[in-house]
Order: sequence, then C-alpha cells, then structure tokens
Amino acid sequence: MKNIVLRLFDLIKKGELKFLINGILKRIISKNESFGLKRDLNVVFQNPDALIDITIRPFRDGDQDYFTMDLQNDGLVEKKIPTCFVATNTEDIPCYRQWLLGPKQNNKIQEFWGKAFPVLNKDEALIESVFAIPTFRGNRIMPAAMARIAEKGKDLGIRWVIVFVGTDNIPSLKGCQRSGFYPYVLRTDKWFMFKKTIAFTDISKELMDTYSNNILSTKPKN
Repeated sequence: MKNIVLRLFDLIKKGELKFLINGILKRIISKNESFGLKRDLNVVFQNPDALIDITIRPFRDGDQDYFTMDLQNDGLVEKKIPTCFVATNTEDIPCYRQWLLGPKQNNKIQEFWGKAFPVLNKDEALIESVFAIPTFRGNRIMPAAMARIAEKGKDLGIRWVIVFVGTDNIPSLKGCQRSGFYPYVLRTDKWFMFKKTIAFTDISKELMDTYSNNILSTKPKN
C-alpha cells in the first residue's frame, strides 16, 4: 500500500495527473483485447534493420535517465526485474528498452502483473514493457531491436518467445510482424469497479481476418 501511495505522489509531482485519472477511469469499467503473438526461434528468420545503426546490450543503471518518460515501467526497474535490454545508437545512447523474461522469472511475473500472462513453460520467454524514446521514433527501431532481443532467448534454452499487443495497436502489431511474431491467442481484460478479470481464448476467424487485412496486406514505407 505504501508503494502505491508513493507512486501516486510521484505521478502528481511529475505532472502526470491525466495519466493518473485515465488509470482510475479504466479500473471503473473497461474492456481491452490483446493478441498474444509468438515467434519460433528454431525457424530461420531474417531480422529487419532499423534506419539507424543500433546495438543491443543489457540495461545499465545509468540508462534510466534516458527513460524518464516511460512512467508505467518505473516499477520494473525499481524491483530489478531481469532481463532488460536496450538498443543504443552508434554513440551508445539508449533509444529503446524492453524486458525478456524466461521461465525462472515466473514468480516475479505473477507478482508484478498478476494473471496477465500465461505461466511460462521451460522453453518459453516473454517480451514485455517495450518503449522507444520519442526522439528516435520513426526509425523502425522497434522491429529491429525486438527481433534481436528475442534471439537472446536462445542463450536461455528458449524456443518460443511471446508478446502481448492490443488488437487496435496497429503500429506495434506491424512491428511485431516484422520481427517474426504471429498471433496465437486472444487475451481479454475486463475491469469493473476496480475488479479485474482476464480470459485467454482462441482467436476468432473474423478477428484474424481483420488482423490479416490491417497487418499482412501492408508494407513498411521506404
């Protein structure tokens, strides 16, 4: 409870009252659907390139100064949840961050996110909390970095890497598709009077057709 109160004061201090209000309204009544997408690391895949040269390395304490706008993921850093990676430019300046969590982190995943994600099997890993620094957006960093970070799973004995993205988040879905991910399950999150329920179901043909029309029928702009 103390951490929640401190978090609320921190948001207000940072001038993020709108962010706070939207979070409260969401918990009164809302419904959101997300695609669960996965990539098979045993399948040969040509990783896409960004429009700038990037390097993938582990997140360092000093990198946090570059991610002050990423409010919703502050807790992950505070709890020191591994494994976090960043993409940097040629000057080693971070431009993108995400976590790659293996099955050894199941307890921490459940503790932090509750039932938002399936319990990982021994050959599965989860990508979560993707964030690109605004000044670097538009350089196709997300698909290039996500694809390369996903392959770090091979070092953990991982075959399947999964990620969850809102069904209406077309830019991120396109980025995941270019990173080698494809939909395999639907997650429905419902809030009613501050009580949350989560269900995992098969993807309907209609929704899959919509995904194909929005994602697979378009190509990235040059």
